[in-house]
Amino acid sequence: MTLTDALGLSAAGERRLVRVLQFLLGGLTVYGVVTFQLGMAANAGVALGVTLLPALLRREYGFTMDAGLVLLITVAVVLHVVGALGPYRWVSWYDEITHTVSAVLIAGIGYAVLLAFERHSAAVEVPAAVRGVFILVFVLAAGVAWEVLEFAIAELSRVLGVGSPLVVYGIEDIVTDMVFNTVGALLVAVWGSGYFDDFVPLVRRWLRSVDER
Repeated sequence: MTLTDALGLSAAGERRLVRVLQFLLGGLTVYGVVTFQLGMAANAGVALGVTLLPALLRREYGFTMDAGLVLLITVAVVLHVVGALGPYRWVSWYDEITHTVSAVLIAGIGYAVLLAFERHSAAVEVPAAVRGVFILVFVLAAGVAWEVLEFAIAELSRVLGVGSPLVVYGIEDIVTDMVFNTVGALLVAVWGSGYFDDFVPLVRRWLRSVDER
């Protein structure tokens, strides 16, 4: 079953939702530039670029991603961009939802990478139980890397005297982020890894290209 099937929406409907959200990101990017809110512009611009990656992969490599996965990627980055405009501060549970959705996406990518390596090489064989552990560790490692990146960008922005696109809210917030990163990872490890099989052919293609060099 694909993520599109699980969501119960048509592929065309999901693509329309993606276009609406991309339009929102584009509007925020332009607004941030016009009003000299460079943090907002950078946040929305980078997020818009991420949502365009599936189209780039289709054009450059002929790889068509499931529309449900494209929608998940788009929703994950839009939640972050919108949260930076105020909901992170105003709504106590908003950050928790954002990190859970993002963790689901990161967990799915980690699962797909592991499965691609297994199918690519006969020397790699991972028991099913260990796959779940790998997904959890992969997400937690990505979460730590993200927290370090947030801190580095915030400090660099402070030194340069410009608005930071990322804000560090303190140790308690970091701990909460990691807890809900774990929730997202467990959701994929226990119930949802199969929805990300669509990423596997892309990773295997990359592995083959590396072998051919």
